[in-house]
Amino acid sequence: MAQPKIILQLYPVLPAKDENDRKARRPLGRDRELYHRVVHEWTDIIRAAEEMGVWGASTIEHHLHSEGYEVGPNPGVLNAYWAGQFKKINIGALGYVMATQDPIRVAEETAILDHLTEGRYFVGLARGYQSRWTNVLGQFTESVATVSDGSANDQKNRDIFEERVAMLLACWKNDSVVLDGNYYQAPYPLQTGVEGYPAWRIAREAGAPGEIDEKGTLRRISVVPAPYQKPHPPIFVATSRSDDSIRYCARNGFIPTYFSKFESIDRQSLIYLQEAAKAGLQVQRGEKQNIVRWLHIADSEAQYNEKLRKYDIDIYKNFYGPFFPQFPTDPNTDFVENIKASGIYTGGTLDQVRTHWQKIFSVVPSEYITLIFHYAQQPMDDVIETLQKFMTKVWPHLESAESAKAVAAE
Repeated sequence: MAQPKIILQLYPVLPAKDENDRKARRPLGRDRELYHRVVHEWTDIIRAAEEMGVWGASTIEHHLHSEGYEVGPNPGVLNAYWAGQFKKINIGALGYVMATQDPIRVAEETAILDHLTEGRYFVGLARGYQSRWTNVLGQFTESVATVSDGSANDQKNRDIFEERVAMLLACWKNDSVVLDGNYYQAPYPLQTGVEGYPAWRIAREAGAPGEIDEKGTLRRISVVPAPYQKPHPPIFVATSRSDDSIRYCARNGFIPTYFSKFESIDRQSLIYLQEAAKAGLQVQRGEKQNIVRWLHIADSEAQYNEKLRKYDIDIYKNFYGPFFPQFPTDPNTDFVENIKASGIYTGGTLDQVRTHWQKIFSVVPSEYITLIFHYAQQPMDDVIETLQKFMTKVWPHLESAESAKAVAAE
């Protein structure tokens, strides 16, 4: 395998001096002047990333963050804007929370984006863990936010997610479909079809075969347009702890996007190989794998600590901590040291970061690496400088063992 494809992931996080300043400026997420500046600076960061040779740029789907931590309510709108701004970098989102989404609308939106980018588009999908908004926007399916704990809510969320993803794939691949799920159906009502459609004659004669029956009733649906890429764009799926999620990705050829410690990635990447082989899919170690890390490159350990204090502790303590038990919320915690021990950060001096990634890549030569920055809590210039160092001083040194042997033999 060649060097990994680098994806730049930004939320954004609207900046405050510290936690107390964030409280004093409530609700920071609705500061229109601040968001306006941030969203346009974001474009400048992606432009710089494109010039560096970064493979992709992505955002998220999270809603209702009035405190300003993850202001990313509509990834499709941002992706469409980026499609008009950039000609080389791939764009996408990590990703659409499918338990809260209409699968037909996602199929339509993403297919259009695929055309706008002329195939430089990827689709990220996620199950949804934030009850604050997942329970609200998922109310039509009675979906609730969940973590992978094996509970009834966890299983229901997984069922809805997998049902909708299967429908998304069907809409992309087929000229017409019947969607008959436990939580979603089309045409609706499925038993009778859509009766009384005034323009049924031309739809029957010029639309997809089988859409309209001999009585003029809509019996199937045809989702347009078809994607630019055949059969569809690459699909990334956010994962953390669940082995079942890895098996699901492997069976479908999806790309697991690991928000987890390397020990877990090492083990689960082997599960992916085994499950893919059972499904008749032959992949190499690291192929179709995406490792996610928050990144800082500093001149010294002291400077790295300062970056963590300025750019990360606020969201880590007050947002990540309450959701994930490995991130403690005890105010007496040494949060700088805990962030370092979390396993999801790569930081330190340039030599430390390079050595860290070479060690990871020698074991799991992942096809993708996603780098997350807490922009705009971390200023634009610092994000660009850090990314530049990674792309010029770290990325060129990441080769799989097989690639290194091939180069040495030439």
